[in-house]
Amino acid sequence: MSTESEKMGFFERYLTIWVAACIVGGILVGHLTGDSIAVLSDLNIATVNLPVAVLVWLMIYPMMVQIDFSSIKDVGKNPKGLALTLAINWAIKPFTMAFFAWLFFDNIFSPFLEADIAQQYIAGAILLGAAPCTAMVFVWSYLTDGDPEYTLVQVSINDLILLVAFIPIVKLLLGVTDIAIPYDALITSVVVFVVIPLVAGFLSNKILIRSFGETWFKEKFLPILKPVSIAALLTTLVLLFAFQGSRILASPRDIVLIAVPLAIQTYFIFFLAWFIGRNMKLPHCILSPGSMIGASNFFELAVAVAIALFGLNSGAALATVVGVLIEVPVMLHLVRIANRWKY
Repeated sequence: MSTESEKMGFFERYLTIWVAACIVGGILVGHLTGDSIAVLSDLNIATVNLPVAVLVWLMIYPMMVQIDFSSIKDVGKNPKGLALTLAINWAIKPFTMAFFAWLFFDNIFSPFLEADIAQQYIAGAILLGAAPCTAMVFVWSYLTDGDPEYTLVQVSINDLILLVAFIPIVKLLLGVTDIAIPYDALITSVVVFVVIPLVAGFLSNKILIRSFGETWFKEKFLPILKPVSIAALLTTLVLLFAFQGSRILASPRDIVLIAVPLAIQTYFIFFLAWFIGRNMKLPHCILSPGSMIGASNFFELAVAVAIALFGLNSGAALATVVGVLIEVPVMLHLVRIANRWKY
């Protein structure tokens, strides 16, 4: 068994299998229930679907509660590494994702896709590209012997930037694709799916550690949350694919078509960050997690915003979910590359 497999938990190691099972299960649920499952999609408050909101909160909270924003004071220890990954995440990645999506969906794959569906897939890809990873990157960093303090600082600052940069970037790029964007829906989604769990996680972190100690928090409390996050992720995927079932059965090739530009984008961003960082003479323990952060996505947020903007039944939501499916095997390959190139 490889070093990566030994270090990863059971769920992370076989995440692609669980996601694939949820796709099949969701399609079957959608097929068996027919129109009756649409009752769930009607449980909305403003632009937020309640069942999905609860599930996404359950996914995100266990991640947010681990973030210690007091570590931001240590950012000065590795300013070049932080500057590189922030530039990749916010000045390059969203725009290259938009480019690859436009190149494939609007041009290369245009004979196979209707114009409105292509635009929906572009929108879903853009949402993924505008949301850098805030959770699984801890796994990728650990597997490549990354500096844990730096990774925590990177994730913390990305979350803060996300609160102010995500909406303008998404609005700009989606506007370029001629899709009408309800600005209030974007704000609502970020508040509901980022700000609320972020505040809840921050307060829980401080209160629980102060009350029970850091050892109890890490060894007792966090392990309890992990199955909750897993169950919420799997349930969300079942729900999404239950609504997407008819489209997938009608055109399964769309899954492959969506996966191609998403995979290319992931490799492109990783290699770009890696080779720039090597020229900057960054140490491996800094460059490796920094490159992983840029390459991976905060897919929970992307899925949530896609649903809020375009609905559970949309191509945009499908594109973000396909991002979940391909991310783990691609990122594991990049982990192996980073370890092979260790210096």
